[in-house]
Amino acid sequence: MTPQNVTGRYFDVPGGQLYAHVRESEGIPLVLLHYWGGSRRTWIPVLRHMDLTQPFTAYDQRGWGDSADLPGPYGLDRLADDAQQVLSRLGHDRFVLVGHSMGGKIAQMVAACKPAGLAGVVLVAPAPAAPVGITELIQDDASHAYDSEATVAAGIDQILTHRELADELRRQVIEDSLRAGSEARLEWPRRGMVQDVSAGVGDIDVPVLVLAGSHDKIDPPGVLSSHLLPTIRTARLEVLDGAGHLSPLEVPDQVAAHIAAFTASL
Repeated sequence: MTPQNVTGRYFDVPGGQLYAHVRESEGIPLVLLHYWGGSRRTWIPVLRHMDLTQPFTAYDQRGWGDSADLPGPYGLDRLADDAQQVLSRLGHDRFVLVGHSMGGKIAQMVAACKPAGLAGVVLVAPAPAAPVGITELIQDDASHAYDSEATVAAGIDQILTHRELADELRRQVIEDSLRAGSEARLEWPRRGMVQDVSAGVGDIDVPVLVLAGSHDKIDPPGVLSSHLLPTIRTARLEVLDGAGHLSPLEVPDQVAAHIAAFTASL
């Protein structure tokens, strides 16, 4: 179910348009970047736990959701450029950038460019800017994670979650994961997850909140504490109790509470 008081909007980017849900109201807006395999729908459970007037923009990244038909390339540099285009067209005086997993890596790239109006960053189960422990076997396994409904379901149960998802959310994850074309699906495991985007990340000078699932098998708290926090001097880490990698779907109440408190502190 779409959050209340939301309108659909398209943002022009090279090659076409990105589709977004936007809520305009008073307060510091959130700009939300989803994970590899997700869509703007990933953020709906979190937004349901936030104030009904919280302004936000959640868009489908190139190759995913209702932006699945946009042409490539689908690499991190292009996705970061797309994010900059969205931010430019929104024209917010102040905003908070929120990224989950792959979206968290993109958020670091964007924040390193110090866009006008950036007040803070929330990284939810983020991939560190520099790859950590990624082997060819891991890349190969990830390349086949979205081959079929069965492989997506196995990934949900064995890797992505700690808590069982409600049937509706489980179906959503499967649908979103399978919707992209093969080129978009394969870009992250083949190139994005091993790309080092740390140049400039150390110069991020706005407050950064890092949220790590206590039982995350992909980017656990220990890895983020050792390999991400030392890179971003303004960052602090909070652990989400009983959560795996899909924390916006597993513990949306905790994610929402942390984002709301962080935004209020700004």
